[in-house]
Parts: sequence; structure tokens; C-alpha cells
Amino acid sequence: MGDYWLAALGLMLVFEGIMPFLFPESWRQTLGKLSQLQDGQMRFIGLSLMLSGLLLIYWMK
Repeated sequence: MGDYWLAALGLMLVFEGIMPFLFPESWRQTLGKLSQLQDGQMRFIGLSLMLSGLLLIYWMK
């Protein structure tokens, strides 16, 4: 089971690194815009991402 967690973490890091590697300027501008959002908006984005991830994991099983 631990191997799956490490594989998932590695895959997440690969996906997280794609945008700054390929489009550093656009990524920096996007982060600047994200930093201007209110806490409630950021929480909604975080919740949406977590639910999307859970749905994806559910569909894979």
C-alpha cells in the first residue's frame, strides 16, 4: 500500500511541475492572480480540487 502512496505523490509532483517548467511567465501571472482571491474563494477552489480527485480515484476502482 505504501508503494501506491509514493507513486501517487510522485505523479502529483510531476503534474505540479509541468506548468512552471513549460510556461514560467504564465504560471507566475496566474499565481499573482490567485494571491488576490479571498479566503472563501480559495477554499471553494481547494474543495473542488479535492472532490475532483476523489471522484477520479473512485472511478479508477
